[in-house]
Amino acid sequence: MERIPMTSEGYKSLEEEIKFLKSVERPRIIKAIAEAREHGDLSENAEYHAAKEQQGLNESRVAELEDKISRAEVIDVSKLSGETVKFGATVTLVDEDTDEEATYQIVGEIEADVKKGRVSITSPIARALIGKSVGDSVEVNTPGGGKSYEILKVEYK
Repeated sequence: MERIPMTSEGYKSLEEEIKFLKSVERPRIIKAIAEAREHGDLSENAEYHAAKEQQGLNESRVAELEDKISRAEVIDVSKLSGETVKFGATVTLVDEDTDEEATYQIVGEIEADVKKGRVSITSPIARALIGKSVGDSVEVNTPGGGKSYEILKVEYK
């Protein structure tokens, strides 16, 4: 089984989602199925079929999340330090062409969200940054073409 790297924050969010799916969604769906059964003939009961489909999707998501939690390799970023970029680092970059600054934290695939400044360890930019230090220039192949960045700051918070 392949381990899944994630921050402790990402691990907690998975646990919270599982708790929500089991304690809120599951009872709601069971109630919807029971109500739909009361309407009679199940073969032509759209509400019943919709509720059963919701149940399948919910249970599938629970199983998927439990699998990820069982394979999680939780990395406590607050205990990391150093000058080189590695998993969990928050990196401030400047685009060498436009002088625009950007800050990204390198996280596991399941917790990546570019809008929140969290990029996956498997993304092109993260792969280019791993092992580099402040002052280094990195070339990143993006869908829009090559980009050049300089690393301004590496933090672990």
